[in-house]
Order: sequence, then structure tokens, then C-alpha cells
Amino acid sequence: MSTTISMRKVISLYEKFGIILILLLEVLIFSLASGKFLTPTNLFLVGRQVSFYGISAVGMTMVLLVGEIDISVGTILGFSGCFSAFLMVKQAFPIPAAFVVTLLVCCIFGLTSGSLTTYLKIPSLIGTLAMQIIIKGITYLMTNARPINGLSNEYKFLGQGFVLGKIPTPIIAMALIFILGFIILNKMYIGRRIYAVGGNKEASRLSGIKTNRIVIGTFMVSAVTAAIAGMLMSARLGTGQPSIGSDFAMDVLTATVLGGVTLQGGKGSVLNVLVGAFIIGILSNGLVLCGVLEYWQWIIKGLVFLFAVAMSNLDYFTSGR
Repeated sequence: MSTTISMRKVISLYEKFGIILILLLEVLIFSLASGKFLTPTNLFLVGRQVSFYGISAVGMTMVLLVGEIDISVGTILGFSGCFSAFLMVKQAFPIPAAFVVTLLVCCIFGLTSGSLTTYLKIPSLIGTLAMQIIIKGITYLMTNARPINGLSNEYKFLGQGFVLGKIPTPIIAMALIFILGFIILNKMYIGRRIYAVGGNKEASRLSGIKTNRIVIGTFMVSAVTAAIAGMLMSARLGTGQPSIGSDFAMDVLTATVLGGVTLQGGKGSVLNVLVGAFIIGILSNGLVLCGVLEYWQWIIKGLVFLFAVAMSNLDYFTSGR
């Protein structure tokens, strides 16, 4: 009994201060390891990197809150960047029209993933894995496995530019999406339904909540946020690159779970997820600055993900669920 109580105290302390302490410790270690880490140029670079994870993590948070998972966000990231570039370069679409059409197509991907889970009862891990492969195939067919170049400077500004002369445009986009995600989950009726479905899907259904619609809706939001991140990334790179996004889903999942969103659903805060995104972005940047081989980076990120999942599961173990 005393062991259980002490474990709950540890969990409570971790949920309140753990990720902040991890972030501060990470900053301290990398600032001591590399003199380039705290330079303005590098901090702006970190901000841009974090923005892509962070934007997609808002949608991933909603999917995890209903007790599901979406591992197709990486290929949606690659598809959206290439498809928007294809529309603008090959079809002469204006930027707003290309954005809208790309988001609508990615909404269909999310609708499909959600429908596979809710109506065909295919586990979301399997359904989104299948969608990942399908979307990847579509992307490579569309691009013939080649980058799409010739993007306009106006489009590149969305990924490379600065607002007010100092703030990178992707950071502005991430801030707006996090604010919107916070409002949806904490101030709107739909947010309470998302938490309710994740806490107990059957009880939510019996109370009159359209659980299938809620679940499908979260997959659509996840696809849209991944698409926004993909278009901003293609603007950052200045090209529609079909090969990007291979490790993106793992980074987004790690950021989300580090932020305290449990894989079992019903628990988590989108604001903590923002901290988790910074942890992953700083980790990636710091390892590169320290000259760590990419293969070791994979191992370290895998261990960080396992740590995040283990911490999110402790509450369930101590409560006997």
C-alpha cells in the first residue's frame, strides 16, 4: 500500500514538474556541450523544427485522447507538401486554392482512417499503417519519385520568412494552432466529448454521444494538422520532397506522450504537449550539434519514446487497471 502511494506521488510530481525539468536539463546539457546551442541563429532553427512537430502534435493529441493512434502523419506530411507543390507548379493553382484543396484531400485520408477504425473495427494501429503505405504510394506516383521544384517566393516565405522581422512564420502558425487546440479541448463542448470518449467509450455511447463521429473527427483533425505541417515544411525546403517524413510520426508521438497524453485515452493537456514538442526538437538539434551519429540518434529517440510511454503507463499500473 505504501509503495502504491509513493508511486502515485512520483507520478503526480512528474505530471506537474517532470517535463519542465527535462526541458531545462536538456537545455543545460546542450548549452554546456556546444557553444553554438544558445546562439540566436540556432534558437531560431530550433523554433522552426519544433513548429512542424508541434502543429501535428495538436491533432495527434486528439486522436490519443479518444484512445486511438495515428501513425500515418509522416506520409501525410510528405504528401501534402508534394501535392500543394504539384498544384501550384504543375496546375498553376494560386497559393490559397492549393492549400484548401490539399487540406480537403487530407481530410479524406483522415475520414478513411477513422472509418476503418469505427465501422470496420480495424485497430487504428493497423488501419493507419495501411493508410501510411497507400498515401506513400500515391505520393511517389504523383511525383514520379522526384522533388517538385519551382515554388514561388511567396510560398517559400511561409516556411522561411519572419514576422515582425524576428519571429519565424512557422512558429506563428504553431502558436495559432495550439491556441485553437486549447480552446477546442478546454472551452468547447466537443472537447469534453473527446475526453469522455477516451475515458469510457461505451458509457459515452450510452449517454448519447455519437462516439463514432467523435473518433472520426479526431482522425480528420490529425490529418489536417499533419497537412499544414507538410505544406510549411515544403515551403521551408523550397521543394516538394516525397521522401520526407519517414521518422516524423515517431517524433510527433514521442512529443505527445512526453506531454502527458496517455495511450489509453482520456487524459492529457495540449499545453504540456507543446513542452514535449520542444523537448524533441531540442534533442534532435542538440544531438546534431554534438556530432552524434544519426544511428545513435535513432537509438536515443527510441529510448526517449519508451521512457515517455512507461511514465504514461505508471498511473494505470498503480491503480490496478
